[in-house]
Amino acid sequence: MKRLLLLFLLSGFALTTLAQKPSLTKAYNFYYDKNYVKAKEAIDLCTQDEKLAGKAQTWLYKGNICYFLANEEYGAKQKDPQFQIVHPDAPVEAYDAFLKSKEINPNAEAMEMFSAKDALKQLYPLLLVRGVDQLIAKDYNGAKATLEKGIASYEMDKPQYPMNGDLYYYYAYTLEAMGDTKDLKTYYQKAIDDGSAVPYVYIRMMETYKSEDNPAMARKILEQAKSKIPGDVNVLMAEIDYLYWTGDSVKARNILRNVNSANFNSADEYVNLSNFYIKEKEYEQAVTLLEKANRLSSNNFVVLYNLGVCHYSLSEKLFNQYNQLAVSQSNNSTAQEYKRQSDAHLTESARYFEEARKLEPRDLNLLNTLKAIYARQQSPKYDEIDKLIHELEN
Repeated sequence: MKRLLLLFLLSGFALTTLAQKPSLTKAYNFYYDKNYVKAKEAIDLCTQDEKLAGKAQTWLYKGNICYFLANEEYGAKQKDPQFQIVHPDAPVEAYDAFLKSKEINPNAEAMEMFSAKDALKQLYPLLLVRGVDQLIAKDYNGAKATLEKGIASYEMDKPQYPMNGDLYYYYAYTLEAMGDTKDLKTYYQKAIDDGSAVPYVYIRMMETYKSEDNPAMARKILEQAKSKIPGDVNVLMAEIDYLYWTGDSVKARNILRNVNSANFNSADEYVNLSNFYIKEKEYEQAVTLLEKANRLSSNNFVVLYNLGVCHYSLSEKLFNQYNQLAVSQSNNSTAQEYKRQSDAHLTESARYFEEARKLEPRDLNLLNTLKAIYARQQSPKYDEIDKLIHELEN
């Protein structure tokens, strides 16, 4: 009985081994039946076989199988965001496989399959999607490698589907995220030349030229942005900033006064606009904008910190006005009102700085300002903040 059982087990093992034997025919048949998942399983066995791995046909099969598998999965994801992609790297595998097939034999062909030459130049949309997914997941090394392949695919021939600069934009953005600034200008410029309508592309190019103290080129990029995306609020902010940078503050103020924030829909837009009012020391207007930003993006360090700064500046202004009147008229009602308003702004400033401190507890600029506030208020919190500052500095 034991012997019979052993024979059955051995037979089962033999069948399993036989089923796992690499077969290009099997991979092709699954491909022909559009069962790309099974086809991939079969072709992956072939690529691991020493003899079959040396054939251009093997890699041509793999390239086509992964290409159609990627199309199938990413297409399903586009229709249904809840769809789970099982083979996210299929576009990358397709690219690598086609490249290997071409290296072994550039003329390799198969019935009802793309040649490597034809396939490589049309993989860029899938590679872009995969690269962006990796970028969102903060897999910067993976995104960089994938988008490099996407760019290579895109530049092989005149693109059938123009990407309007997106490949170059996301690649440059990835480089920035990695702290690699050497080729940023090259790729942002490529994005512009490819017809990008992303404000960030133009703004980053302007910043690059500003860092090089090249106002003429910065102005050229600004005009291109205004032409490509007229009326865009981010470009408008960039223009105001450019005018301040070049010293044309009169024109900058004129544009600033005419900005309509009624259609703003992001905290960043309100923050950027408020920064100019802070520059002009118009803190009341800045506070109004920052409060709108705070409603859109709570627990935003920049918003909370800037609100603290504005209220602190308003408090200082009113306190100085109080002092000027109080010197000669200590009981003057106007002076006392200035003092009351100054104290109220100081309390608001401390409140916003404390909220910001929860997000960045080691920010020394913030802590030193809080220390000054608590000194004026004669608050027992002064000692706590002073001690914390000493600990961080030491």
